Amino acid sequence: MATRTLRSSLVVAALTAPVLLMGTATAVATPPGRQLTIETVSNPRPALVSGGQVLVKVVPPERTQAGRVRVSADGHDVTSSFHVQPDGSLLGLVTGLRTGANDLSARANGRGATLRVTNHPITGPVFSGAQQHPFYCETQAFGLPPASQPFCSAPTQVSYQYKTTAGTFAPLTDPATRPADLATAAVGGHAVPYVVRVERGTIDRAVYEMAALYDGAPSPVAPGHSWNGKLVYTFGGGCNAGYHQGASTGGVVSDLFLAQGYAVASSSLNVLDNNCSPIISAEAAMMVKEHFIETYGPVAHTIGWGGSGGAIQQYDIAENYPGIVDGIIPGVSFPDPLSVGGPVSDCRLLDRYFAGPGASFTAAQKQAVAGFPSYDTCVSWDQTFASRATATGSCNAAIPVSARWDPVTNPRGVKCNSNEQLVNQVGRDPRTGFVRSTLDTTGVQYGLAALKAGTITAAQFADLNATIGGLDHTGTPVAQRTEADPKALDAVYADDIVNSASQGLRETPIIDQRTDLDLAGFGNDIHTTEWSYVMRQRLLRANGTAGNQVIVENHATAAEAAAASGYELDAMDRWLTAIDADGSHRSLQQKVLANRPADLGDGCYLSAASRITEKLTYPASGRCGTQYPVAADTRMVAGEKLSLDVLKCRLRPLDFRDYPVTFTAADRKRLRAAFPGGVCDYSRPGVGQRAPIGTWLSYGDERTGTTPPTKPE
Repeated sequence: MATRTLRSSLVVAALTAPVLLMGTATAVATPPGRQLTIETVSNPRPALVSGGQVLVKVVPPERTQAGRVRVSADGHDVTSSFHVQPDGSLLGLVTGLRTGANDLSARANGRGATLRVTNHPITGPVFSGAQQHPFYCETQAFGLPPASQPFCSAPTQVSYQYKTTAGTFAPLTDPATRPADLATAAVGGHAVPYVVRVERGTIDRAVYEMAALYDGAPSPVAPGHSWNGKLVYTFGGGCNAGYHQGASTGGVVSDLFLAQGYAVASSSLNVLDNNCSPIISAEAAMMVKEHFIETYGPVAHTIGWGGSGGAIQQYDIAENYPGIVDGIIPGVSFPDPLSVGGPVSDCRLLDRYFAGPGASFTAAQKQAVAGFPSYDTCVSWDQTFASRATATGSCNAAIPVSARWDPVTNPRGVKCNSNEQLVNQVGRDPRTGFVRSTLDTTGVQYGLAALKAGTITAAQFADLNATIGGLDHTGTPVAQRTEADPKALDAVYADDIVNSASQGLRETPIIDQRTDLDLAGFGNDIHTTEWSYVMRQRLLRANGTAGNQVIVENHATAAEAAAASGYELDAMDRWLTAIDADGSHRSLQQKVLANRPADLGDGCYLSAASRITEKLTYPASGRCGTQYPVAADTRMVAGEKLSLDVLKCRLRPLDFRDYPVTFTAADRKRLRAAFPGGVCDYSRPGVGQRAPIGTWLSYGDERTGTTPPTKPE
C-alpha cells in the first residue's frame, strides 16, 4: 500500500526521526520522466529484511521495455527470477541473501539503480534487542516436530482444510479433491471452492500460522484468484513474562475473513500472554508478514484484528512501528500494558485492604473507591492479572518449576514478572536483579472522588490511604507505598511505550470495537469501557482530533458480535481502499480523515439488526449512553485525568482546605504520614513524561550487529 508504507528506492524517501533502519539507494544517468527504480516489497525497510530472501520490484525507466532490464544481487544475475506485471514493472523473489549487507542493482539502457539490503536470520532478532534465555519450545502444540532451545526452530508444514456445507471446517488430505459437502466462498463476486491452505512454521522463535483459500501453489509474482489481495493480521490477548514460545496464535482459520478471500496470519509471539512486549510483537509481525508476501505476493493493505491484549498490540504497533498494519480494529481495548498496570496493582491492594482493615466498607463504598461499574471488576483484576507483578505467581506451565526464581535456592532463575519483556527498554535494577518498574502509588489519594461525593467518610478516607500500602519489587504487599524507578519512567515515555497516540496512530484508521462487558451479568469482567475513551483522549490531546478513531459499541451477544464484526471489517476495508485510491497531495493524516466512509461513525447496536450512529462521549450521553453507560477506575477516582498516562504523579503539598470535609486531629496526622511528600497534582505532567523520540526504534539485533540500537536524545 504505497501511500501507507515507506519504501526505500531510488526516489528519495523521508522518515520521521530518528532516521535509521533504512537501506540506501542510488541511481546513475537517469533522464527526466519515469526513473529506473528498485525497491523491496515484502519488507518496505530493506535494512530489516530477514530469512535470506526478499520480494523486489523494479520499475523500468520511461520508454524502456521490461525485457531490457537486468537485475543482479551481490554481482550475480537474478533477472530470471523477475516477471513482468500488468503495470509494466518487474517483480521477483531474490533468494540466497547472506546475513548482513547485500547489494541489489538494476540496469537498463546504460542506466542503473542500486539498493543495499540487510538480511537478518529468520530466528531473529531484527530490532527488538537481546532475546530471552532460557526459552522453552512448544512447537508440538501446533503439530510441528519437537524443537530445541534457544531458537525453537521447526520445519514448515502445510495442511489443508475445507469448509463443509454444515458450516464446520474439516481436514482435507488432497486439496485437489472436491468433497461432496464442500462449501463455496465468494471472492470478488465469484464463487470459489472453500478449500484453505494452512502453513505453520517458526519465525523469530515464534510459531507462525497463515491461512488463505487455495487455488494452486501460491506464487509471489502471480497471485491466485481466490485471494482478494488483502491480509488480516490477528493478535491474541493477555499479558505475561514470556520465556516460552507459546501454544497459541491470534488464530487464522476464521470464516469471517476467509469466506471473503482475505488471507490471515499470526504468530505465538503476537499473543500478549506469551509475550507482553509490543516491540517483540511488532518484530514478529513484521517478519511473518514479510514471509507471507514472499509466499503470496504484494498486499494491498493489512488490517489488524484482536481483543484485549490483542488490542494493545494493534494500538502500540500502529503507533511505534507504522506500516506493519495499515488499519486496526482493536476489540475491548486497552492502550498499552503499563497504563493498565496502575489500576491492576491498585485492585490487589484494595482487595487486601477490604479483606482486613476496611472490612466495614459497604459494597457501594467499595465500588465508589474502585470506580468500576462493579467492585467485582477489581476482584477479577486481582485474581487474574495482579500476579503479573509478582516474581513467579504467573509462570506459564511450560517453564519448569525447577527453573523458576527463588531468592534462596535459585536467585538467577526465571522471573515471571511481566516487566521482564521490557528489559531491553528499561534495564535491570542492579540492587534487586529485577527489571526496573514503573509502578507507583506515591501521593495517590485513593477514594478521593468518593470522599467528595460523600460516599465514604473522612475517617474511612484517612484509614484507607494510611493503611493501603504498596508492592515491593517481588509484587509482595508491604506497608510502604510503591515507588517507580526514575530510569524506567524516562525510558517508557521517550520510547512511547506509554502510548502517546502522537506518532503512527495519528495516521491510522481505527475502529475501536467495544463489546460492552460492563453490564449485568459481566460485572466481574476486566474489559471496562472507559479504556476506549482513554485512547480517544490521548488522540485528541496529541493531534487536536480523534477523527481517525471510531468507537462502535455492542452487547455481548453472539448475534450482535457477529453483526458488528462483519460491519467493521467491511467498513475498514472500504476506508483503506479509499485511502489507497486517493492520489491527492494531502498528507496521509488528511487522507485518513477525508476518506472515512460516510456511513462509518461512532455509534452502537441496539440489536443485531439495528445500529445507530451518534457521537459517543465521556461521560456517556445520548441513546448509546443510555444503553452503554461508562464508569471509571481507581486512578480516575483518585483524581487522574481521562488520558490516564501519568505513571508517577508530581506532588503538591497536602492542604486540608482542599477537602469538603473536616478531618480529626488523629486523621490529619495519619494523612500527613501517608503523604509525607504531598499528594498527586494531576494538573502537571507525570514524572519523566515527555514527547517520544520517534518511530521504528531499534534495540539491536543481538547477534549480527547490523541493526544498531537507536541512540537516545
